[in-house]
Amino acid sequence: MTKNIFIVGCPRSGTTLLQSILAAHSDIASFPETKFFPHLVPGKEPWKSLGMVSRRFKPYLYNFLVKEIGHPELLANWPPLPFIKFYSHRFAEILTILAAEQGKSIWLEKTPEHRFYINEIENHFVGVKIIHLLRSGADVVASLYEVTHKYPHLWHGKWDVDLCVDMWLEAVEISRRHLGKNHHIFVQYEQLVEQPQAVAEKLSQFLGIDFQSQMLANYGDAAKTVSLAAAGRTVSSEIRNANSQKFYQVFTPEQQEYVLKRLSGVSLDDFVL
Repeated sequence: MTKNIFIVGCPRSGTTLLQSILAAHSDIASFPETKFFPHLVPGKEPWKSLGMVSRRFKPYLYNFLVKEIGHPELLANWPPLPFIKFYSHRFAEILTILAAEQGKSIWLEKTPEHRFYINEIENHFVGVKIIHLLRSGADVVASLYEVTHKYPHLWHGKWDVDLCVDMWLEAVEISRRHLGKNHHIFVQYEQLVEQPQAVAEKLSQFLGIDFQSQMLANYGDAAKTVSLAAAGRTVSSEIRNANSQKFYQVFTPEQQEYVLKRLSGVSLDDFVL
């Protein structure tokens, strides 16, 4: 049985739904997005090549531990040497502590941006299991475009069509690099909503846990503790395919043609569970 799980994927792919289903398991604890690695890893050299922690990290840590999850006592006992390796180990300890407080033995972290830090995750978390969620490109692009225009202050501005397409294409390519690794598993959103029990059973087997019917019955309750409605991240009270007419409602016919042309040639067939 694994002790730590990461869910990664392109934003607006349904990662919160998947997180909520798994978090409804009696052995799994989960939390709002930590965004740990984007703040931990410096974006510029030479700090990055030296494996040192970004200067952005301390303000982030205070905000996350104190303001977001209400555990100021966890600000103590961080390693004196600011290296990514040591801080990653402390992060794992903290999530283990938080899980134990809930009577859980496994923790689940879901931050879509962590797809950019899979190498760091693999290097610093022993026995980690990584779940990739992928969703139809047209639907993700439409959802990204819509949510960033509705909540621009939470998404660093309104995204244009090309940025939305680029985000999805890059996420698929990142996942493709990890095909064939035993500690990675790939789930398609469409398969999740059409066959939720079959997918949940396969994921349970992958994680070394027993499938529990409450994963599908109680995921809505779990979603309340992990989702951020203010950023447009919500989970429906029933598992249903949210791939609707949004693509045709959000974009003009000209934009639709352009998006589909850019997405053509990229298949998710390699990622069937």
